[in-house]
Amino acid sequence: MISTRFTDLFGVDHPIVCGGLTGVGTAELISAVAEAGALGFLTALTQPSPEALAREIARCREMTDRPFGVNLTILPTLNPVPYAEYRSAIIDSGIQVVETAGSNPAEHVAAFKAAGVKVIHKAVAVRHAVKAQCLGVDAVSVDGFECAGHPGNEDVPGLVLIPAAARQLDVPVIASGGFATGSGLAAALALGACAINMGTRFVASAEAPVHRNVKDQIVANDERATQLVFREFDNTARVARNAISEEIVARSRRPGASFDDVADLASGVRGRTRVLEQGHLDDGLWWAGQSQGLVESVATCDEIVTGIVADAEEIIGRLAVLPR
Repeated sequence: MISTRFTDLFGVDHPIVCGGLTGVGTAELISAVAEAGALGFLTALTQPSPEALAREIARCREMTDRPFGVNLTILPTLNPVPYAEYRSAIIDSGIQVVETAGSNPAEHVAAFKAAGVKVIHKAVAVRHAVKAQCLGVDAVSVDGFECAGHPGNEDVPGLVLIPAAARQLDVPVIASGGFATGSGLAAALALGACAINMGTRFVASAEAPVHRNVKDQIVANDERATQLVFREFDNTARVARNAISEEIVARSRRPGASFDDVADLASGVRGRTRVLEQGHLDDGLWWAGQSQGLVESVATCDEIVTGIVADAEEIIGRLAVLPR
């Protein structure tokens, strides 16, 4: 077993996190992650209302008595999100740890800390990580350029970003972006992190509530099978490469293009319904990171976590006795 500041602080067996996954981070997956001894986060905004989130938290508690948290991502949206009400639902439900991401979380960090809730903030730049520490967060998840979702616009990969952040932070660092294996966990620990965050790997798990076509495609894809979209609109995102993402890139490069020109293709509802639920892989936008190239099978969360930890332990032990 690998014990770190992260496992001690959050009371879990293994230094592995399943962060917020839009459309995927529901009780089925997160309870399985928790049962495997890792720390998973229900995705608050996957639920249509704060009341639905409270019900999902209760449902997850019926499926596991191990620690889990809730992700609250703050991003610009077409329709206003009642963030304060979601925050209250989290606090009132007795959640002990929250992952924040997106825009400046200052208001939410203050409210969560006042309620005794530990906070992990996800950052894509060293300066953002340092700012989060100044706000009083308990840990920072550092997203390298390899990650699915929003890696920022500075294109710094984890091999540089993680140690650069670790040397400026006093709080535990969670390495995120490109992690799916035991060698990745061993490398992250060597770079100064206390844990790894995996998204794409957990989407390709038996318990993830997505169509089997999505899981099988992640296994089939290599590290090149992602696409950067929305860069022209200063909102870079990494998604799985498919017909929709290619069309979004083509439209975005037209002179005078705006987000309105791709909004129909980029619809989150479309991606969740046509891809994640129905399995039509080329019919909507869906999130995946470069770690696709490291995923070799669909497995249970327990198999994923146990295998990664065992491989990391073997690698760390082997490196400790390298021949001279």
